[in-house]
Amino acid sequence: MDIPAMRASFGKAAAHGDQAPLWFYSHLFLTHPETREMFPVSMAHQRDRLFAALGDVLARVDDLDALVPILQQLGQDHRKFGTLAAHYPAVGASLLATLEHFDDEWSDELAASWTEAYGVIAEVMIGGAEDASDQPPWWEAEVVAHDRRTIDVAVLQVRPNAPLDHLPGQSISLESDRRPRLWRWYSPANAPRPDGLLELHVKARDGGPVSTALVRLAQVGDVLRLGPPVGHLALDTESDRDLLLVAGGTGLAPMKALIDQVARQGPPRRVDLFVGARTEDGFYDRADLRRLEQEHAWLTVTCAVSHEKVSSLEHGDIGDVVLRHGPWTSRDAYVAGNPAMVEDTVTRLHQHGVPMARIRTEVFAASRPSPTVDGKVTE
Repeated sequence: MDIPAMRASFGKAAAHGDQAPLWFYSHLFLTHPETREMFPVSMAHQRDRLFAALGDVLARVDDLDALVPILQQLGQDHRKFGTLAAHYPAVGASLLATLEHFDDEWSDELAASWTEAYGVIAEVMIGGAEDASDQPPWWEAEVVAHDRRTIDVAVLQVRPNAPLDHLPGQSISLESDRRPRLWRWYSPANAPRPDGLLELHVKARDGGPVSTALVRLAQVGDVLRLGPPVGHLALDTESDRDLLLVAGGTGLAPMKALIDQVARQGPPRRVDLFVGARTEDGFYDRADLRRLEQEHAWLTVTCAVSHEKVSSLEHGDIGDVVLRHGPWTSRDAYVAGNPAMVEDTVTRLHQHGVPMARIRTEVFAASRPSPTVDGKVTE
């Protein structure tokens, strides 16, 4: 495979913006109309995701040790869409047709490279799906509590109809009948519990059909569908170092799950949680954070605002506030929130002396396409 040529070819298609995915899906649906039912009625929130996901795969294609587990996980996850092994050749044919359409230097050699690469990707994803054949493609889960904390944030308690094994810090995709065939990612805010309940933190976002429906329309008794858990924001089981947790927005959810894991499973350690928001109104979970701090002598919670000077809370960007309370060079650090917050905090911690190998992140972005990367589509 000529990887540099493939990346250049992909770049030419991606440079056309929405035209490339629009051409791809038009080709796919015209040549294989049976695939149309796998996608939402409106493709407005779908079209850019194929090429974003493909770009993520290409960025990692030189590191097969990292890429193969991601592709296996993708294959398992795509079972929830009804994806079958027979669908992969159709997608591959439309992909190559799209790349050729937008590349005036397309050649037989380039076509051969893409054919080989896509064949490997499809083979690994199909294998991943087959390995998960003893598990359901999705779990139905009933909403048993819906607590609207602010105008745009709700905390949901959902109960899967069968055990859904997950690791604290992982994410789970979700679909609602209120927005059929639109899946979005949410990180449960608790470790696995004997009763199976999952706590989900949802923030409604402008143009976010799923998050808006979950916050403003969802009711107790609604049935959701949950996909298999993915992600890597999990505690290092070989480390007993104290923890530094940094959260922005609903990035608080996986941090609460890690705290819950320490409380339930140990080992005993100090945990410092820093939570940032623009204003005090952004702290939708303060009552429960106070409860956790009161119940666990090993936990310290610090809240900080960045855009409200008249506040009793600490003021400043959360990364700056974290460093004021250091040093943290002996800690394992976990950071979750929007892309800018995560990047800034990680940069500060690394400059402070925390090795990158001991910093784990989860980016909560509004437009990430899939579990191929750190980011999750939360809208």
